[in-house]
Amino acid sequence: MRVLLCRPRGFCAGVERAIEAVERALQKFGPPIYVRHEIVHNKVVVEDLRAKGAVFVDELTDVPQGAHVIFSAHGVAPQVFDEADTLQLHRIDATCPLVTKVHAEAKRFARADDTILLIGHREHVEVVGVVGEAPDRTIVVATPEEAETVEVPDPEKIGVLTQTTLSVDEMNAVMTVLRRRFPALKTPRKEDICYATTNRQMAVKDLAGRVDVWLVIGDPTSSNSNRLRELGESQGVPAHLLLDATQLDPAWVEGRGTVGVTSGASTPEVSVAAVVARLCELGATSVEEVDGAIETVEFTLPLEVR
Repeated sequence: MRVLLCRPRGFCAGVERAIEAVERALQKFGPPIYVRHEIVHNKVVVEDLRAKGAVFVDELTDVPQGAHVIFSAHGVAPQVFDEADTLQLHRIDATCPLVTKVHAEAKRFARADDTILLIGHREHVEVVGVVGEAPDRTIVVATPEEAETVEVPDPEKIGVLTQTTLSVDEMNAVMTVLRRRFPALKTPRKEDICYATTNRQMAVKDLAGRVDVWLVIGDPTSSNSNRLRELGESQGVPAHLLLDATQLDPAWVEGRGTVGVTSGASTPEVSVAAVVARLCELGATSVEEVDGAIETVEFTLPLEVR
């Protein structure tokens, strides 16, 4: 058995920024630092930060008055900022800048009195946040089937946005239907899907036909990790999503000649290393990193923690 290890994999610039924002806040202000929802969708990361003094809450009303609270990388609706101010909290916005761009586009379409069609998964926290920019004029479209039936007040005044962590193929399938039905559809000035999501998906696509089973290391709540697993499975081979090495079932790789390994954009490299070590224990004789896109993107930290 040999292992083909995708590159790039793991943390993207937005995730690195969000995690570092929490760590810097802990150093600067001291624990506890409150975080609204999981800072990123990965339990390994969350538990590590919790051990350092981060407290994760679902509601801002659970945060003591005057405390510091960090908003997660997925972004929040404007009403959440207002609530934090009403509760007299010191807020730190760790929203990924690429998600912030989608929020800005939503506001731009809303100012133009356009209906916003948002391609994404309606329960995902990123989508909930974007919808909050213009809830009275935003319609979430999750599938090509929904795109075939969605109705809008004025077909000449429509803008389309995309959740940043979707599969490129998934987005294109919905977009094809929308473009056919609504020729006047306005698109973002720049692609919404995150560069890191695209790069990780391309790395998996590039290994199509060379892999007998895929292991995608990521949290089950991570959208981009789930899309990677689906993409691997679409190649006609088994694909498994696992949080860490403890979830690796030896039966998944038994008798497989080549195991493809990748990880979602919120997965720490320590989890990848542990899975690779476990594969070596199970008989892997070689581990080869397969080069893909080179990522050089860096984002500036929030002002409050610089």
